[in-house]
Amino acid sequence: MFIGILSDTHGYLDPKLFDFFAPCDEVWHGGDWGSYEETAVKLKGFKPLRGVFGNIDGQDIRIEYPERLMFEVEGVKVFITHIGGYPGHYSAGILPILIKEKPKLFICGHSHILKVIRDEKLTNMLHINPGAAGVHGFHKVRTAIRLHIEAGRMHGLEVMELGPRV
Repeated sequence: MFIGILSDTHGYLDPKLFDFFAPCDEVWHGGDWGSYEETAVKLKGFKPLRGVFGNIDGQDIRIEYPERLMFEVEGVKVFITHIGGYPGHYSAGILPILIKEKPKLFICGHSHILKVIRDEKLTNMLHINPGAAGVHGFHKVRTAIRLHIEAGRMHGLEVMELGPRV
């Protein structure tokens, strides 16, 4: 599978995302969607979509998307939540889940900071924060990620810089 990963859209989807995600099989959103109509509806109409709600999201998003999502794709156990932290600095309550569930891929958003880090202490889990794709926040550059997942292996990770936050 070829996956598009984004977070922190805050109600804005850059048209460049649709070109970047065009070859993807699914899109995964790490929370803080913003407007349901401007983000979830448009993304669902474009590709199969998975995601979680973030701290700014309203009832419309929270009804459809959970706070935490655990699933398996191509032999890779995936855990997505909005506020997750990163290796060595996980958010409260996240580390026990990671230890118990042992995902191979952990995705979160919230910080607006692009990070791709292997956590070698947790069975070499890959941590991805795709940064922020929207125009609201303190980040300087908007980003999104593509990733291949195949037969228990993740490879070919690509980062797209969508341009300055403005």
